[in-house]
Amino acid sequence: MSLDTAMTPELGVTDYKKSLEFYVGVLGFTVQYDRPEEGFAMLERQGSRIMIDEFREGKRAWVSGPLEYPLGRGLNLQMDTADARGLYERAKASGAKIFLELEEKWYRIDPNTEAGNLQFNVLDPDGYMLRFAEDLGDRPIEK
Repeated sequence: MSLDTAMTPELGVTDYKKSLEFYVGVLGFTVQYDRPEEGFAMLERQGSRIMIDEFREGKRAWVSGPLEYPLGRGLNLQMDTADARGLYERAKASGAKIFLELEEKWYRIDPNTEAGNLQFNVLDPDGYMLRFAEDLGDRPIEK
């Protein structure tokens, strides 16, 4: 098991089992390792990794303010995916809260070039915003 990801966000969650079912069952993450007795799992999907860690009474938690839904306000975690449309349809069919419908979006990356994404945003059970993006390549900016 490779653990070479340069950055791995840890998301505090209110219900470990519910979050695990969402990430694994709906979004297709795999469990790299877990400690269910602690409400913790390391998850991976197509090279993106996250940790989920359940808030529990008496357990050390790195919390800097009040915990109110949606958690992670102002945070948008973008993850690459090979099939944004298929993942979007699976998330939508599950009843997950879609924040941004599937769209094709082009972003300027230099004065002459745009990079494209097929993307959507979904909220996890605690309200963390997850953006899944499929690379559409680059194109020249029309002038």
